[in-house]
Amino acid sequence: QVQLVESGGGLVQAGGSLRLSCTASGLIFSDYAMGWFRQAPGTEREFVAAASWSGNNAYYSDSVQGRFTISKDNTKNTVDLQMNSLKAEDTAVYYCAAEKSWFRPRAAETYDYWGQGTQVTVSS
Repeated sequence: QVQLVESGGGLVQAGGSLRLSCTASGLIFSDYAMGWFRQAPGTEREFVAAASWSGNNAYYSDSVQGRFTISKDNTKNTVDLQMNSLKAEDTAVYYCAAEKSWFRPRAAETYDYWGQGTQVTVSS
């Protein structure tokens, strides 16, 4: 079965950096676009970033543009999220997700598979 496993979350001070990683199994990774979403307590799940099947195209939310970078490696079945200049408002559980289409990469409902999430806490 398909599994997406996130790692790399933790506690960091504002202005610091973290790198999240998501390892996929049970699917042909190069056939899937990958996304990162986040959810803070009491809020809706929010789009963060997405990478196309090849990893050559990417989208970012306005709130992370210029601070976060998504990278997809089809040889390792991984998608990473490098997070720099972290802010307290970046605190959330971060999820990776996989979808076969690239029709609406910012929409959570288009994703077929989800990981269990990893907590990121940014202290101010």
